[in-house]
Amino acid sequence: MKKTLSTSGLLILLLLGFIANAQELEPATPEEVGMSTERLERLTQVMNDYASNGELSGGVTLVARKGKIAYYESFGQNDLEKGNPMGKDAIFRIASQTKAIVSVGIMMLQEEGKLLISDPLGKYIPEWQETTVAKKKKDGSYEVVKAKRAITLRDLLTHTAGIGYGWGPAEKEWREAGIQGWYFADRDEPVLDVIKRMASLPMDAQPGTTFVYGYNTDILGAVIEVVSGMSLDEFLTSRILKPLGMNDTHFYLPKKKKDRLAVVYSSTDQGLKRAPEKAGMESQGQYASGPQKCYSGGAGLLSTAYDYAIFLQMMLNKGEYNGVRILAPKSVELMTMNHLRDIPFPWEDGVGFGLGFKTIEDQGANGVMGDKGEYGWGGAYHSTYWVNPAEDMIVVYFTNLIPATVDDHGKLRVLVYQSVMD
Repeated sequence: MKKTLSTSGLLILLLLGFIANAQELEPATPEEVGMSTERLERLTQVMNDYASNGELSGGVTLVARKGKIAYYESFGQNDLEKGNPMGKDAIFRIASQTKAIVSVGIMMLQEEGKLLISDPLGKYIPEWQETTVAKKKKDGSYEVVKAKRAITLRDLLTHTAGIGYGWGPAEKEWREAGIQGWYFADRDEPVLDVIKRMASLPMDAQPGTTFVYGYNTDILGAVIEVVSGMSLDEFLTSRILKPLGMNDTHFYLPKKKKDRLAVVYSSTDQGLKRAPEKAGMESQGQYASGPQKCYSGGAGLLSTAYDYAIFLQMMLNKGEYNGVRILAPKSVELMTMNHLRDIPFPWEDGVGFGLGFKTIEDQGANGVMGDKGEYGWGGAYHSTYWVNPAEDMIVVYFTNLIPATVDDHGKLRVLVYQSVMD
């Protein structure tokens, strides 16, 4: 006799399915998610060795697979001078890892019909309707020429707008304008004002021709402010961070969390040196003091490993986390495919770039463990992350070291993948 499911039974199954798909990131044994506890101990030992050898002060590593946290460990110290151990809840300067979150914000506004990524930037910030480019001459000088076309939001998302960090051919003009480098935390002005002034400077390349890493996502943050009518901080907090439960992610640190902020160190010939207490790219930075006015969409956020893992799990889940949908699956799909086409990625073989993330296109050419379709990025303070849909896995690694001369990123990748057993 064929059995049929009652209405109540069907509802129970649907409810159980909903609950299963809406779980927060929770711990599991490595074996439950196809990883090896014994092999992950190698990762713990290597990270502890970096700290004991004086190559790193400390850090936090989180690996999640199949929606569960298989590995979540801290190592070393938060503050070497005080001898404070690094906690798993330590807060780090994540620099360019801010870019992915802001890129998601742009895609949210597109889904709401408030913009198109094919739109010209000048539609939202009129100062950018017409731009110029510094064209190099054979003698090392340059001439300023008109851009051949308008910069689009998609150019900004893919870093093909021709906009650097102020160190291109017209470096002197950028320096005189006071706009160089990714550090914005000490600026006593709104980010939109900085971006408007930037528009008059000569860019490094013609739009759509070259991958040039620079202020692209800071400009997108200003676009979010114009389109949403909110500050970038308000928009990200109300639309992404708070809904996802990323409660320790901020542009500027609340006073009650100051002791959790990891100290910045620098690699030197004499070992680790504490970065100076001042504003600037290679310093502790004014993330807990100063004017706290300028929200850098390209490099301004502070976060924890767990918070950032939530964001990445949302991406891996095709736009949804714990019952909260941030993006449609098709937007996530568009963000995580290569958009460079015939434009070469300058720093690695076998790599492309999507809308906010680098993408692995040819693993053999790339030459490291992983899979085609993996995407990720990192930050100037030596943090890194990646998402591997083929392995249903995310990896977050936070430390605060600038400049860095250590090979931990390469070893991290090998030690994570050598622990995958299925």
